[in-house]
Amino acid sequence: MPETLANKDNRTYAAAHFALELDTGGNVGLFRSIEGGGVKADVMTYQTGGAHTQFRQLGKPKFDDLKLQVGMAMSLPFYTWISRFFTGTPDTRSGAIVAADFYYNERARRTFKGAVIKEVGFPKLDASDKSAVYMSVGIAVEDMQFAVGSGAKLSQLTGMPEQKLWTACNFRVSLSGFDTSRVNKVDAITCKQNVIEHHVGGSRQPFKMMSYVERPMISFYLPEADAKAYYARATDGAIAGKPAITHGAIEYLDAKGNRLAEVAFMNADIHSVTPDRHDATTEEIRQVKVDLYCEQFGFSYGEIGLGDLQ
Repeated sequence: MPETLANKDNRTYAAAHFALELDTGGNVGLFRSIEGGGVKADVMTYQTGGAHTQFRQLGKPKFDDLKLQVGMAMSLPFYTWISRFFTGTPDTRSGAIVAADFYYNERARRTFKGAVIKEVGFPKLDASDKSAVYMSVGIAVEDMQFAVGSGAKLSQLTGMPEQKLWTACNFRVSLSGFDTSRVNKVDAITCKQNVIEHHVGGSRQPFKMMSYVERPMISFYLPEADAKAYYARATDGAIAGKPAITHGAIEYLDAKGNRLAEVAFMNADIHSVTPDRHDATTEEIRQVKVDLYCEQFGFSYGEIGLGDLQ
């Protein structure tokens, strides 16, 4: 039976081809997955006097947060947006999520406005783990519109080889005044901020604005043979109460040792050093877990990191 034009337009398609567009211009690069962006509304119920009948209508719309998993193959404007998130610089964006079929023809489009970054998460690092890792980004939006795709071809994005370069085993930790050459693990780091909703007059959608960014603790692991200086600092700080401020960075590297990105932390200090459990049945190298607090975070993309500017 010949396929009609209507049937051809309505054919199902896989979800493997998609793109993210920002108002900075065109596609911003490759990302692993994206979810969220649904729309819903509260149901408002009214009852008059002693009547048994209830009247219902829809209230203000709500839009689910977008959740992205990205590697290191996005474009510079996207990483600049993340960098401004850490500095607390207000930066709202507009854009679209584009879904395409097997032939990269655009089939659906979700256009959003007033987007602000709500959360950025960095993956757990392990020197013995060679699997690919991804950064998670949560985005809150003010408005979302759904539309049928134009049928145009998605641009073939560059950066696929670079996307595979970010693995859990390639990293470097630095901490001023301490030996970190044998750090072998770093726990996942997630920075969050509260998004303030501001309702105005008869506007159905509230305006969303940035609030303060919550700075998490940083935890990394190293052999107990290298922990003498860490124990000494934890004793001076926690027991003797002697203040000491330091700074450092976590560098994410490719397989050749080139820096892909960096998370710098400033005004930090060691607040805990925890040794491994003693166990007569294990032959693993004894390690200690070092916990840091910090007052400021910074993110930079590429070879020049914030640690180089200190």
